[in-house]
Amino acid sequence: MQEEKKGFVRKTRQRDLILKTLRSTKSHPTADWIYEKVKKEMPNISLGTVYRNLGTLKEMGEILELNYGSKFSRFDGNPENHYHFVCTRCGKVLDVEGCPVDKQLDETVSRENGVEVFFHRTEFYGLCRDCKEEEK
Repeated sequence: MQEEKKGFVRKTRQRDLILKTLRSTKSHPTADWIYEKVKKEMPNISLGTVYRNLGTLKEMGEILELNYGSKFSRFDGNPENHYHFVCTRCGKVLDVEGCPVDKQLDETVSRENGVEVFFHRTEFYGLCRDCKEEEK
């Protein structure tokens, strides 16, 4: 059965729970992690339902899908444009604090290249605090 009719997306308990679960963490989890958490509250949910709803939430602009070249995506419950830090050792993804998105960069790229920039995405790579401590 098709859920979308002329731009309308039906509200579902599954989608609400998936969104609530994703917004309750700052860990940028995988779909499998979300599935395991949601399954505790809704035992009959399938992994396919979680994937479909993550896709719908992404299309609705409610979440971000982060893909760093690995075989699985991570998801972010904060749909506002912001920067991320990726640990090259453990793979942890963190929101970068204290560094607002540089809107001037969008304007410069637009002006210098004759294009229209809607947003940009920047990731920083290195060692997270835990991995940095392990190295000492």
